[in-house]
Amino acid sequence: MKTIRIVACLSLAFAASGAFAADNVCKVDIAGTDQMQFDKKEISVAADCTEVEVTLKHTGKQPAQVMGHNWVLAKTADVAGVSSDAMSAGLPNDYIKKGDARVLAHTKMIGGGQTTTVKFATSLLKKGEAYSFFCTFPGHSTMMKGVFKFG
Repeated sequence: MKTIRIVACLSLAFAASGAFAADNVCKVDIAGTDQMQFDKKEISVAADCTEVEVTLKHTGKQPAQVMGHNWVLAKTADVAGVSSDAMSAGLPNDYIKKGDARVLAHTKMIGGGQTTTVKFATSLLKKGEAYSFFCTFPGHSTMMKGVFKFG
């Protein structure tokens, strides 16, 4: 009986100290328009976030085949290469090259009036690294882009 009480007390002490801290999911909403614009140019996520959940809403009316949008995260140095390779991937692959390790996270490609969400672990990110978010629909990444800050 004493052993059970000791274990229970130790468990409570660890929980109170934060040793078993719960996940901290940080949520971000962003919108894309038929004018090839995101409504945010910068997204900042705190260092204590363990996961990020990004919800993209396409506020336009055009279908995905004509004016589709996705939200893609990569190191800033990789944006041009990811965007270039995405063109040949096609709409069925959300304009993301299969197996592209440079892509840290991405949503599916959506059309006007649709919403999509992606959740990813911040363990993929390093403080001080330069990250960008962008849309990989052909031709969109030059206008639909922003800075993603972590930490």
